[in-house]
Amino acid sequence: MMRPVRLAGEQLIWGEGCLSHLATLEGKKAAIVLGGHSMQKAGFVDKAVEYLHQAGMEVVIFEGVEPDPHLSTVKRGAEFMLKEQPDWIIGMGGGSTMDAAKCMWVFYEHPELKKLSDFMRPNKVPPLRKKAKYCCIPSTSGTASEVSRSIVISDDETGAKIGIGDMEMMPDVAICDPLITSTMPRHITAQTGMDALTHAIEALTSTRAHFLSDVLATYAAKEIFEYLPKAYADGSDLNYREHMLNASMTAGLAFTNVSLGLVHSFAQTLGGMYVLPHGLGDAIILPYIVKFNYADPHAKAVYDKLAAEVGVDDLAKAITELNEKLGIPKTVAEALDTTEEEYMGRLSEIAIGALNDGCTKTAPIIPPQDVMEQLAKQIYLGE
Repeated sequence: MMRPVRLAGEQLIWGEGCLSHLATLEGKKAAIVLGGHSMQKAGFVDKAVEYLHQAGMEVVIFEGVEPDPHLSTVKRGAEFMLKEQPDWIIGMGGGSTMDAAKCMWVFYEHPELKKLSDFMRPNKVPPLRKKAKYCCIPSTSGTASEVSRSIVISDDETGAKIGIGDMEMMPDVAICDPLITSTMPRHITAQTGMDALTHAIEALTSTRAHFLSDVLATYAAKEIFEYLPKAYADGSDLNYREHMLNASMTAGLAFTNVSLGLVHSFAQTLGGMYVLPHGLGDAIILPYIVKFNYADPHAKAVYDKLAAEVGVDDLAKAITELNEKLGIPKTVAEALDTTEEEYMGRLSEIAIGALNDGCTKTAPIIPPQDVMEQLAKQIYLGE
């Protein structure tokens, strides 16, 4: 039976200059969560603070969220929230920052929770919004955390990436202003854009896919094939940036309702074992899994239909050619700082980790461990 669909939270706003929507929020204090210093250097944090002051709010800032945010960082942020008592939490930055702020929100609302397993399945995220609402302002066009029910947080000791999804964590407000994405470096534009394309393509072949998710994911994929190379070539063009940000958000609306597949399972597993940016991992792995899924008649029909709409003959080949335009390596071997011997010695660990990832259960083909090991080998060597 189909699951109920939820398209974002209370408010979803997009378009150049929509950061000003912050001035309409009602509250007493806002806590802005940041990663590095790029948002400050570009002047966007000052603008956000100004708009929040116009809304009559006091503003405090928590910064220093790292890529692939650690649980220790999240807990420090939650302690900061408990001290400051904001009634708005605003995650401003890439997916790592938005995920971390989302997780801080959970621990802030419920200090009795001590670890991620306290609200992982079979447990649920307890009711939120008793203390604060949550607003996301993405600085990249890829993760779609602004319209996602999910978070990915890294374990400090093992480095393992732990994913949790629950509609309770859907942000209340998402502000998608292309101006804020205009400062993205080219390699981040490429990697996050390919993450968004992976969201769209995996949503299309999810075993939970339905009419509405297909509409959203197809639109997003077509936009990304057209506008990602353009945004990569000229990141100052706000028209290209707006198309990409809207496509990323649209792909997010699709996948957060129907989930993903083996590309994310492998990328998240490898990202927890090695230093591999998530979008880069998705980009490299995507064409291999598309080829693998050709063995499923329904998935192949979906891919062939999308290929026709994009105007190409072979979807996997088109993805490979797009990666080449974006400077994406062809194999995982080119992206990882490890030896072939070390990697091959961990094939079973990689396969088991990917099989146990939550995204695998909606893949069109769920292979046995030995086949997963062969896939892990293939994406490394490029065979």
